[in-house]
Amino acid sequence: MPMKIFRTAKTRNERLTRLPDAAPVNIATVPYTANSITLDDRVKYQTIMGFGAAFTEAAATTFNQLSPELRQEVLTAYFAPSGGNAYNLCRTHINSCDFALGNYAYSETDGDFELKDFRLDRDRRALIPMIREALKLTGEEMKLFASPWSPPAWMKTTGAMNLGGKLKPECRQAWAAYYCRYIREYAREGIKIWGLTVQNEPEATQRWDSCVYTAEEERDFIRDYLGPMLHAAGLQDVKLMIWDHNRDRIFERARTVFDDPAAARYVWGTAYHWYCGDNFDNVQRVHDAWPDKHLLFSEGCQEGGPHLGEWALGERYARSMIADLSRWTEAWVDWNILLDETGGPNHVGNLCSAPILVDAANQVLNYQSSYYYIGHFSRFIKRGARRIIAAATRDELETVAAVNPNGEIVAVVLNRSASDLDFFLKFRQQAFPVKILANSIVTLAIGDDAVASA
Repeated sequence: MPMKIFRTAKTRNERLTRLPDAAPVNIATVPYTANSITLDDRVKYQTIMGFGAAFTEAAATTFNQLSPELRQEVLTAYFAPSGGNAYNLCRTHINSCDFALGNYAYSETDGDFELKDFRLDRDRRALIPMIREALKLTGEEMKLFASPWSPPAWMKTTGAMNLGGKLKPECRQAWAAYYCRYIREYAREGIKIWGLTVQNEPEATQRWDSCVYTAEEERDFIRDYLGPMLHAAGLQDVKLMIWDHNRDRIFERARTVFDDPAAARYVWGTAYHWYCGDNFDNVQRVHDAWPDKHLLFSEGCQEGGPHLGEWALGERYARSMIADLSRWTEAWVDWNILLDETGGPNHVGNLCSAPILVDAANQVLNYQSSYYYIGHFSRFIKRGARRIIAAATRDELETVAAVNPNGEIVAVVLNRSASDLDFFLKFRQQAFPVKILANSIVTLAIGDDAVASA
């Protein structure tokens, strides 16, 4: 059976481009010294749940500035299972985040412990309609999780949503009820919330919406308030995730929660970001210590502006996706789906890049390298795939592989070096010759259905 090849390359006009199929050769004829990647599907690891990005008020507002035709193009580019990136696991925010147009909460009445004034009016302007449009393409395939950046100001020790602060002890019960109310209200809008993280970046005092928890405070809030509240509300199937911050302290944070059985029973897994060093092996250590808990990459983006046209964006994404998936991560979620040409809007000027940047004045979509690099994973590695062994003989051949539910074998190979490399992909008794160009990425697929999502 021939092997299908899809390539995105810096030096050529190739973006998820299908190349001629590679015919196999007898593995016994391959020189022992040849570069190679060996796949072995006898050893299987985690099940892959999906890929996606975040719906934010900034993304939705930018989306609404486009013509109907371009809005449909964006939705197809990201969510279409065929011809798009097949996103099926995404994130959104509870209350405002930095990528909102300003601070807001669903209940801003001081002392509203019973949440009588809880309203989704702000989300109904742009955010909810965009999510609904995406659901038309994905349907039940979409898993959506939500993260709070800050409780309402009146629940905070500082009286403000920005600049950190903590949840007031007397507000813990009301804040736990707030998550449940949010899930129920979104359900009334036709949007199912699959999961929650307890708090976005709980170690960071940011100039935007933020709230600080120590590991012990997060543990106790889950054990004594949020976990019991979700169960009492009949929402025990909602996947609760801790941490939602960087890989550097992921192990010690997980240990504090998971070493307490009363707290751990409520927690599905650990979410994490990439903004403080690589620390990839810390992700592996969390799995090794608590193999029954799950791992989800919940946010990453290129900070410091839009970085229009920079090739390194895609390489950063692919490197992280390979390393994270190789360490038991089950889903990988980008930050903003869409931003404008400045890397915003953002109510505190924390501008960043996104895989599609919009020039609204000229009605132009600018696809960044990150869009295509993510697609090399999300289009081909299906929900339910199992990671398998992929062993490379060269450090420059960064790779991860999986077997899809239909038996199709998929390997993604990244070459961040400035040199072209020849190698053989070895699988069972066959070897497929491959040339991977400098600064390029390839997806290699062995099976009849490899073209379906390209």
